[in-house]
Amino acid sequence: QVQLVESGGGLVQTGGSLRLSCTTSRVAPGLTYSRYRLGWFRQAPGKEREFVAAISRSGNSTPYSDSTKGRFTISRDNAKKTIYLQMNSLTPEDTAVYYCAASLISFGISKNQYDYWGQGTQVTVSS
Repeated sequence: QVQLVESGGGLVQTGGSLRLSCTTSRVAPGLTYSRYRLGWFRQAPGKEREFVAAISRSGNSTPYSDSTKGRFTISRDNAKKTIYLQMNSLTPEDTAVYYCAASLISFGISKNQYDYWGQGTQVTVSS
């Protein structure tokens, strides 16, 4: 089993920034953290969980959703078994619970492609 723990959420004003972290405390036996593709998703109240950003094993491929492109940056540190989501120019529309997810085989923007999920961290942007 893979265990993912998000942190860094909180309350911020419109235009502010936050950096989320997702640390993997455990990976499947015989595998290394660098084998996993990772992503960030978010879910606002009453809405479906939506893709935010993803990062390939090497970090060379980083797709973003249209709503976050240019404002958010995903990165990974394999030595620390951690991915980050730097969020700038936040708006109330970014308010949601943010989840990180891991996939051993697939890489993409669909939540169905990810096998493991964290518990989420709340991000609230006030107007």
